[in-house]
Amino acid sequence: MNFGGFYPAHSLREALFVVVPVPYDLTSTYQPGSRRGPVAIIEASTNMELYDEELKKETYLAGIHTTQPVHMDARGPKYMVNAVRKKFSKIVAADKIPVMLGGEHSITFGAVQALKEKYPKLSVLQLDAHADLRDSYQGSPYSHASVARRISEICPLVQVGIRSMSKEEGDFLPTSKVKSYSADFIAEHKNWCETICKNLKGDVFVTIDLDAFDPSIMPSTGTPEPGGLSWRDVLRLLKSVSRSCKIRGFDVVELAPIPGIVAPDFMAAKLIYRFMGYITQ
Repeated sequence: MNFGGFYPAHSLREALFVVVPVPYDLTSTYQPGSRRGPVAIIEASTNMELYDEELKKETYLAGIHTTQPVHMDARGPKYMVNAVRKKFSKIVAADKIPVMLGGEHSITFGAVQALKEKYPKLSVLQLDAHADLRDSYQGSPYSHASVARRISEICPLVQVGIRSMSKEEGDFLPTSKVKSYSADFIAEHKNWCETICKNLKGDVFVTIDLDAFDPSIMPSTGTPEPGGLSWRDVLRLLKSVSRSCKIRGFDVVELAPIPGIVAPDFMAAKLIYRFMGYITQ
């Protein structure tokens, strides 16, 4: 079960990309099930053409290695974040590009911590329906609803696709250095992509919560929000940021598979593969 399903699988030594499944959703709210996301994405990827019709190449030849999943720690998200940080630290120390498959969004902070140690000027691009800027949620500062707040404390953060937040988050944003762009901003501004990319340079980690997409094309999330981004919107942004910045790693989180509906799983796999292709252009 390696991402892409090709044989023989690439070893860690020969790979550029290291795919890390993290089947964890302990703090999920509304609809749980993102712990099943990594397996669904990998299974879908085995049915994907390895020739990229847009990029005219077989991206997997750059090297893709899939690790064993990070084991779930039921003591709470703080411990899981630390487990992810340790896993990612080893990967980035080997000069690889880590690609995390979630799992709930709380795990992203561990990945960012590890990359920040390696790349001190790291910035983070967050694609998401939700601001995730609560200082804590349900008693935990490491909840999925607080992940962007924690990231903003250690890295410059740019958010895209936001269309849901609490009053606490709405009050926090104007006092923070977070650059936050709503889904409406993208719909209403012709040069939205160029505007967003001006806030990003150098080393970048990209975190993609799949609820950034409109639920008409991505229903398999725990907290879907209407009015989301399109497939082409997201690809345009990822292509642009790949050209202007150095992508040091990325994740795709919050896929909560719906039995019998495989299109969202396949979409997530294709998104990951296409982004790998942009990075290696």
